[in-house]
Amino acid sequence: MSDALHIVLDDTAMTAAGQGNVLASRLIHRAHAEPGWYLYAPACALVEADRARPGTAEHLAALPGITVLDLDLPAALALAGRATWAAAHSQYAAQPTPDRPAGAIVATTSPKRWDGEPIRVLDLNA
Repeated sequence: MSDALHIVLDDTAMTAAGQGNVLASRLIHRAHAEPGWYLYAPACALVEADRARPGTAEHLAALPGITVLDLDLPAALALAGRATWAAAHSQYAAQPTPDRPAGAIVATTSPKRWDGEPIRVLDLNA
């Protein structure tokens, strides 16, 4: 069992990070400075965050502690039937993988968006 912590930033978390949200900033710092902390930015969520707050995508993609997740074919197929690509790509990225057998936690400033979804959520509003 690994003690690694995997966190996916949704578009609201990315926007909040650009606006100085303290909890989002702490996540970014820990992912850069502490072993076992992994922070992911799904490409579709990154685009939506940049639409809401221009410059967000370039800034987050340049940070060393964040891994941008591409929209590959399995992700694209998972998104096809969803209303918003940003939330769908974030949810897809949080699913278990061989590298993340327990899946990942979705960090958000809009936790109600995730009600009823089979994912763990970290509310960045606290």
